[in-house]
Parts: sequence; C-alpha cells; structure tokens
Amino acid sequence: MAVKNDMTLEFLHSAYGGESMAHMRYLWWGDVARKEGFPKIANLFKAVAYAEQVHATNHFREMGAVVKDSAVFAGAVFGTAKTAENLQGALDGELHEIHQMYPVYLNAAQFQGEKGAERSCHFALEAEKTHATLFKGAQDAAKEGKDVEYSDVFVCEICGHTVNDKTEDFCPICGAKKEKYHKFS
Repeated sequence: MAVKNDMTLEFLHSAYGGESMAHMRYLWWGDVARKEGFPKIANLFKAVAYAEQVHATNHFREMGAVVKDSAVFAGAVFGTAKTAENLQGALDGELHEIHQMYPVYLNAAQFQGEKGAERSCHFALEAEKTHATLFKGAQDAAKEGKDVEYSDVFVCEICGHTVNDKTEDFCPICGAKKEKYHKFS
C-alpha cells in the first residue's frame, strides 16, 4: 500500500535517493580501502553498502505503486580520497541522517499516520547509529595506518542493523532472528 501523504512520499523519495547514493559510494570507497591495504575496512564498507541497500529497498517498498517524477536532493560527499578521508565523508553522511534527516522524516510519518514509512524511517535511523560508530572506529584505525581488528561484519537484512564479530539472538532494532543477518568476511 502506497503512502497517502505527499510530504511523506517526498521524504521517502529523498531517503531512497540518499541511501542509494550511499550504497554506491561505499562500494567505491571499499575498493579504495582494499587497494590501500585495508581489507577489513573494505569489508566494512561493503557490509554497510548492503545495509544502505536494505534501507533504500524498505523506502521504495513503502512508496508503493505511486509512479511520478520526483527531484531527489540528498546531501552527500562525492569523489574519492584516502581511506581515512572517505571514512570522514561516510561518518558525516551518517551523522546527517541521525541528527537531521531521519528525525524529521520519522516525525512527519508519525504525524501523518503513515505506519509503513514510520517503520522504514525508524529502522534506518537506528541502523545509521551503528554505522556511525563502526565508521568512527575504522577511521581511528586508518589514521594510524592500521586496519580494524575484527574480521566479520553482520547486517540484518530486515532493517540494516550492523555489528562486528557476532550477532545477538534477535536484532535489537527490528526483532529479527539472528539467522536474518548476512555475514560479510
């Protein structure tokens, strides 16, 4: 079922655009990290790219069968630099979503009674918090010329929650069983 309110629909379009761009940007930055000798940071970028795809898919699903043109504006860093700088770009994007974008989109969906959009925005907001923490740790390591210490990253295929090394029995964001986590090694 498609959203009924134009504002929520526009917010979903914007969120979809931003998440789609982050997905591609993180794949590219993962390739840079790999070439610079940071294979585990490259793996983190690949895992979080998948999480952003989960968010984009959730937003797209909530838009429903509404077919219309939409200008999509999403704040983002473009281009590539060294891994530590790319991680700063990733961190800045995640913090923008946590502190500015998703709180507004979530509040609008709640106010307009758009339960599906509310769920999609809530999942993304909470997962972005885990991404910011992981990117900050990776950036700290890269600035010292080191890779991160963990090997595995797990992403919930329902909400995009992302953790390193191991999962809990249930996702703390959406409640999915740990079998719903995709492992990146």
